[in-house]
Amino acid sequence: MREKLFSSSGIERAYQALVNEEDARVCKDINEDACRVVPGNFFLQVITQFFTKLGDAIANPKTILAWMLSALGAPGIFTAFLVPIRESGSLIPQLIIASYVRLQAIRKWTFVSGCVLQALAVFAMAAVAVNLTGTEAGLGLLGALVVFSLSRGLCSVASKDVLGKTVPKTRRGRVSGWSEFLAGLVTIGVGALLLMDMRDPGDMGTYLILLAIAGGLWLVAAATYAMIREFPGATEGGGNAITEGIGRLRLLRDDPPFRNFVIARSLLLCSALSAPFFIMLAHERTEGALLVLGLFVIADGLASLVSAPFWGRFADASSRRVMIWAGGGAALTGILLVGIVNGLPALADSQWLYPLFFFLLAVTHAGVRLGRKTYVVDLAGGNKRTDYVAVSNTVIGVVLLLAGAVGALTTILPVSGVILILAGMGLAGALLSARLPEVT
Repeated sequence: MREKLFSSSGIERAYQALVNEEDARVCKDINEDACRVVPGNFFLQVITQFFTKLGDAIANPKTILAWMLSALGAPGIFTAFLVPIRESGSLIPQLIIASYVRLQAIRKWTFVSGCVLQALAVFAMAAVAVNLTGTEAGLGLLGALVVFSLSRGLCSVASKDVLGKTVPKTRRGRVSGWSEFLAGLVTIGVGALLLMDMRDPGDMGTYLILLAIAGGLWLVAAATYAMIREFPGATEGGGNAITEGIGRLRLLRDDPPFRNFVIARSLLLCSALSAPFFIMLAHERTEGALLVLGLFVIADGLASLVSAPFWGRFADASSRRVMIWAGGGAALTGILLVGIVNGLPALADSQWLYPLFFFLLAVTHAGVRLGRKTYVVDLAGGNKRTDYVAVSNTVIGVVLLLAGAVGALTTILPVSGVILILAGMGLAGALLSARLPEVT
């Protein structure tokens, strides 16, 4: 099956149709061996990312896991830690992970291992759903989430490096773009099913099924990624993990374009950090009426469906401009929502206003994510790519934990005030992105 995939004329034609360019076989920044099997590797990575993104949507800490903890009667503090642990746990250790990855001439197996470990962690979450309640459920879920997040770090470093070795420049953004489009399509269906689920809110059967499916998706992703034809790469620089990792932080001092990218990316975190405050504002103004789990899952999936292919092609043309437009759009979405809520009281009580703005935020967040992923892969070449990804992700993990403290401001500021602070971050990030060099 694997050899048929790489020799199929149908795969070649489908690849040319998706990239929609006459020079689809022209390779930039990859070697001749990899160039000959680009179409097959392209589709395997699209399919793998589809499975992992769909799994992420089903086991989303902002929606599914938060609702599950509430149904299990876990204290609110556990819900507050879901997003920071999920994001920071996969980012902060990446300097050390990168040193391990650099030792591997073939790096796809690191990704495969990460997928298997994520699957086991999600199966553990399913076990929590049917066996624990209250504080025990909160501790159990966060423990499984730590394992999930650390495993995700393995996949993050390895996937970007393998992408850079197997897919040429001007094609990489479309790998994520098409996979997010497909995952968004299926996620809408998941949300619709949740809306029609008439079982008692305390019934854990729904969560058990969802998490079991999500775990299975990561196992399928591992199997698919294992089929990629990756050729051996450089392995220098893989010494003592901690020493090498700390040494690579010098990139922030010695490499101005990379340093400015990391600062811009930190400011553009507004698109991720704003989401829970949009939901808090909705509950504050509407008392949670009709803001059910399925509705937000649909909004998130629809955002990927309509925006991912556009952002993917845009990123291949200029990932820097994607960061500018998407970051600025996220900031303006927050400013506009606060303006409507405070300037038009009649609309502030609308039950559909908040899901609509959640959708707009998700669209811009998809652009920010895809833009900065494509930018950092294109900014670096060869083995340096692993260092760039690891250093930037480690720094962002620390920033996320610090930025998570913004939630404490709700004790002295209204939720709308916190949204405006985050919007200011986004505008600053968009302006700094405009000063970055073009790399496409």
